[in-house]
Amino acid sequence: MRFASRIQLGRIWPTRIRLGWIKRGALFCVFFLSVESISAQQLAAHPIHLTNGKTVVLKLPANFTVGVAAQGLKRVRFMAKSPDNRIFATDMHDLADNTLGKVYILDGWNAKTGTFAKITAYLEHLRNPNNLAFYTEPEEDGKPGQSWLYLPLTDRLLRYKYSTGDNAPTGAPEVLAHYPDYGLNYKYGGWHLTRTVAFATLHGKTQLYVSVGSSCNACREREEVRATLTVMDPDGSHQEIVARGLRNAVGTEFIPSIDGGALFATNMGADHLGNHAPEDTFFELDSNAHPVPAGSNYGWPTCYFEGGQAHADRLISDPQATDHVVPVPPAGPPPPQFDCTKIPAVYTTFAAHSSPLGLEYFDASNQELADTFLVALHGASHAEIGTGYKVVRFNDKNRQPQDFVTGFLVNGKVKGRPCGILRTGTDAFLLTDDQDGVVYYVHAR
Repeated sequence: MRFASRIQLGRIWPTRIRLGWIKRGALFCVFFLSVESISAQQLAAHPIHLTNGKTVVLKLPANFTVGVAAQGLKRVRFMAKSPDNRIFATDMHDLADNTLGKVYILDGWNAKTGTFAKITAYLEHLRNPNNLAFYTEPEEDGKPGQSWLYLPLTDRLLRYKYSTGDNAPTGAPEVLAHYPDYGLNYKYGGWHLTRTVAFATLHGKTQLYVSVGSSCNACREREEVRATLTVMDPDGSHQEIVARGLRNAVGTEFIPSIDGGALFATNMGADHLGNHAPEDTFFELDSNAHPVPAGSNYGWPTCYFEGGQAHADRLISDPQATDHVVPVPPAGPPPPQFDCTKIPAVYTTFAAHSSPLGLEYFDASNQELADTFLVALHGASHAEIGTGYKVVRFNDKNRQPQDFVTGFLVNGKVKGRPCGILRTGTDAFLLTDDQDGVVYYVHAR
């Protein structure tokens, strides 16, 4: 198991040239260029006029362009490609806990215009559908395996049989799991009502991984499943918690081309340490090349990241009467302090309150984005903090996140909130904005 107290030096270098010395038999004066100064690119403006009357000016590298692929949706979140290569998208309707969510099919892709011709409601009246995933069973006796659509809601995990060309489910869903459907109020930091699913082939098995967020900003949870990652077989059997201490891992994705197959996740830090801490995190949760033991703990609620390092949070594990903590922890005994040195290695971190959500990886078959991660930073809940509201890029050799799509926050005003990313081809992807109900198409020129 890999442990680390800090990420690569690129994460902590300043954005300027600095002088360093290397001793190898003699002293040599060398310049170290910061990662940012080497790889920063000029971003070009792209004015976009939406049908709701708004104009958004998105900025991207000069060799990329962006357009509107679909609009007129509500709180459109994550996307997935079906076995018959159609794009499905979840829509949570609004910020409230509601049962007005939908799953859409984005159909009739026009490669010349970069738009979808038709939007079909596949499912309606759903409780906060955040993302979805597809899985096809192996062939048996020469017969094709059954395909399934997996849909996590706030209170339960469902799966529907799926066949090529379906525009609606042909039967009732199977219920694979139930989840706590309540949480503490916003006095205690609110609660995380989304659940996220991803299939991964790890250690010889293809299984379903489900992340469930915490019920609070920082507290001792009553339900074991809170702030965890669970794994199960595709039929819902053999459920097991394999990771704890993940406050809100909303984005998860299995990437076959890294470390023999690896599961990655974005994760949000707590809100009580001010505007500049803690950093949000990005973890390689497990891989075939570097197995992580089941039951690993990622530190929440008593550890946090700052400067790429994990720190103990005394305000939570050892509160004093003179402390002024906002949001205030709920009543009850404080959680015991976890040994923060035992947290698995962090891959990279993001500025505090950036709220990382969707992630996507572009392998070596791409050109402009070869071997690159993209992560959508949804943005701080309080816009005046100013972090997030953009898409960033990084890779294994340069883990310092760099701006890739900006323009969602201008002069303190929110113009949009990026959420889900889905690769659609070479150097091309779809990006959702869950504030304006827009799906953007971004691609290399």
